[in-house]
Amino acid sequence: MKTTRKLLLSLTGAILVMLVAGCASQQYTAESVADPLASWTDGGAKQRIITFVNAVTDSSSPDFVAVSKRIATFDNDGTLWAEKPTYFQLLFIIDRIKSMAADNPEWKTTQPFQGVLENDMAAVKAAGEHGLVEMLLATHAGMTTDEFAEIVNDWLATARHPSTGKAYNQMVYQPMLELLDYLRANDFKVFIVSGGGVEFMRPWTEAVYGIPPDQVVGSSVETKFEIRAGKAVLMRQPKIHFIDDKATKPVAINRFIGQRPVIAVGNSDGDFEMLQWSTTGSGKRLGIMIHHTDSVREWAYDRNSSEGRLVRGLDEASENNWLIVDMAEDWRVIYPN
Repeated sequence: MKTTRKLLLSLTGAILVMLVAGCASQQYTAESVADPLASWTDGGAKQRIITFVNAVTDSSSPDFVAVSKRIATFDNDGTLWAEKPTYFQLLFIIDRIKSMAADNPEWKTTQPFQGVLENDMAAVKAAGEHGLVEMLLATHAGMTTDEFAEIVNDWLATARHPSTGKAYNQMVYQPMLELLDYLRANDFKVFIVSGGGVEFMRPWTEAVYGIPPDQVVGSSVETKFEIRAGKAVLMRQPKIHFIDDKATKPVAINRFIGQRPVIAVGNSDGDFEMLQWSTTGSGKRLGIMIHHTDSVREWAYDRNSSEGRLVRGLDEASENNWLIVDMAEDWRVIYPN
């Protein structure tokens, strides 16, 4: 009898331990869910974002925004993923030139292609914007849109960042992934509005960011409808169609989205007009600039950078009531584990 009682007490104790452990586990999970921006430090930036979202999603709030109007736009380079040592699409162009060089022997003596093949980046930069456009058209045209998407995906699967060794689609910012999820959970429709090529981004943005192709706005080359081998295709032409940067970003938002965003997020003066146009509309709005201040975990740069140059955005953020996110201070981690 005593043995039976001891066994019952032991079993009861074990069950109680499991129940307590289960409650603790549930409590931890609940706390995790309750903090959708877990990779953000508990400071002013995080609190301002949460306060804003609470205000515009509370139907009893004077700042309430209807679901159909909850539009958020994000730059890509330097905002959602890294942009050093240079823009990743430029690194894609460089790799394309090297892979295509055998079929283009004239490139060995023609700048800026010669500079790429000889790893002379000074010569490449000396070619300026004209040289960049020439390289872009040489490597981005002459194939169908489907073929180009396959080329981009193959590159992302094999190419590695020169300093971190990570795949480029792993060089994304964990705090920004959380912000995208947080906004979607609160019925925001999230768009990328980037100076990068729209068809360079569309093959992978849904898998990486959860942003489908139809919610990606960017620069583009012209395309032409053709029938090839009995199949309808779109052929990429060696001609620039649209550059989505600076003052053309609001134009692109109006053309492709059709609404003024409630939230706009960027990291450079190339995003200034997007934030300016988004935050000067009626009602409560939020402009965010990501400031690269972390020289240990990422790179520290702003005013004198060739990528992500941020001067006007820093100088005028206060008068525009924009939030400056300090990466070193406001983010617990940079990249996903």
